[in-house]
Amino acid sequence: MSKAAASMFRPKKLDLSGFVNTRLIRDHNKRNAFEQMEPERQALRYLIRNTTLPQRVRAQAQLQLSQMHVYTRPTQIKNRCVASGTARSVFRDFRLNRVRTEPLMVPSD
Repeated sequence: MSKAAASMFRPKKLDLSGFVNTRLIRDHNKRNAFEQMEPERQALRYLIRNTTLPQRVRAQAQLQLSQMHVYTRPTQIKNRCVASGTARSVFRDFRLNRVRTEPLMVPSD
């Protein structure tokens, strides 16, 4: 992939005030890239699976899909804690990991 194509996934201007570390910045970039490229990915996947189309068209679509940037894949997106940036035991509803939510829980005495 050329530098120009890779720079498409780097933010032009990014407000760093809401990010704790570089992992969260990278995760933010992955989510934005996925959101922008998802309609194109879905269209290519439709072309690949459509058996009524000629094999050449399907092969070209498959090649184009495989050459897309890795950040456009949904498997690259991982739930991360917004407070610490860790990716383990994150509650999706709160976007916080288990260690960060324990002090916030009300004791059941």
